[in-house]
Amino acid sequence: MMEALSKNTIKLITSLNRKKERDESGLFFAEGPKLVDDLLNTFHCTLLIATSDYLSAHKSIKADAVQEVTKEGLKKVSALCAPQSVVALFKKPTYHLDYKTLGSQLSLMLDTVQDPGNLGTIIRIADWFGIENVICSKETVDVFNPKVVQATMGALARVRVHYLDLEKLLMSLKGVPVYGTFLEGDNIYEETLTSSGIIVMGNEGNGISSVVKKYVDRKLYIPNFPQSRDTSESLNVAVATAIVCSEFRRRINR
Repeated sequence: MMEALSKNTIKLITSLNRKKERDESGLFFAEGPKLVDDLLNTFHCTLLIATSDYLSAHKSIKADAVQEVTKEGLKKVSALCAPQSVVALFKKPTYHLDYKTLGSQLSLMLDTVQDPGNLGTIIRIADWFGIENVICSKETVDVFNPKVVQATMGALARVRVHYLDLEKLLMSLKGVPVYGTFLEGDNIYEETLTSSGIIVMGNEGNGISSVVKKYVDRKLYIPNFPQSRDTSESLNVAVATAIVCSEFRRRINR
């Protein structure tokens, strides 16, 4: 039976645009059929709000509560300019990072990445290249920010994102290669790359911080072409991440 959304429900969902409320409630929200469908397979859904068309196409939904609304009703809780057919609330997951696995697989480390679109895109890139763990500094934008969630395009269901003290983690690692991108680094296309280790990507404006930089033992540079030509000062961090991850994975398949 179709019912109007209550004021409390609207207030709860709109409050999740703020990190403080997401932390206090332990919830985050997502919208759009592709994104919600992916997350439903992984995360605990506490409330799903959808149009009749969506519900007709999804007869079996794993959610604590389901509410049917009109398209106009959906606009009241949507963060999109053009609301889609479904909005869902999910419980935030809790992950444990096994430090021992860092020496046997490739992981990404983000040092104060602040743009939600960049973080979401990087998570999507990690998913594409089979990287299961993304380790973020505590200053990195919240992964459950609605703009980040939207930008992941469902990759959040397959990539674990951890927020840790990067220096403390790096100090504890022994024998794990730590790569980072720098303007004074060595040409990535000419360097030996390993199939496991940590790839550090820095802040949009300042790059990798001095605190983290001292633990990077393999500095890489993505050259422009031709190198004698004047060009942009640097690449967008998400674009650079895609290039670096692609080169690492290409070496494995040669």
